Amino acid sequence: MNILYMLHPKNTVEYLYIDDTFRDGLLKLKECRYTALPVIDGDGVYVGTVSEGDFLRAMIEKHLFSPDSQEDYVISDIIRDGWNPPLKVTAPVDELLLQVMDQNFLPITDDRGCFAGIITRKDIIKFFYNRIKQEENVK
Repeated sequence: MNILYMLHPKNTVEYLYIDDTFRDGLLKLKECRYTALPVIDGDGVYVGTVSEGDFLRAMIEKHLFSPDSQEDYVISDIIRDGWNPPLKVTAPVDELLLQVMDQNFLPITDDRGCFAGIITRKDIIKFFYNRIKQEENVK
């Protein structure tokens, strides 16, 4: 099975740009009520994921408590390298299960590294549940 079946395309999910201000990112997290968001560059290439914890750490370490101070930092200042690595659209379904144990969603990229969308933990659990039920019905 192709993982594109489970994909929530880029145009239907929230994400940040790497050069968005800290304040803009914080407001978007608050508005959409997610705990983490994918981050892309101006060319649409996936560069990582930022979480509420990343924002909280930056606020404490850099004393970013006022809206003015939050305008001086951008998302690239707080993003952690290597956290929530993407999977390619060609990845096998079984690989999703191993990756999603640590995250609520998996970022999916095309062959150029451009952000294509996300697959959620809920979608993956539902897929494997349905697969198990289908196998039980065959027996």
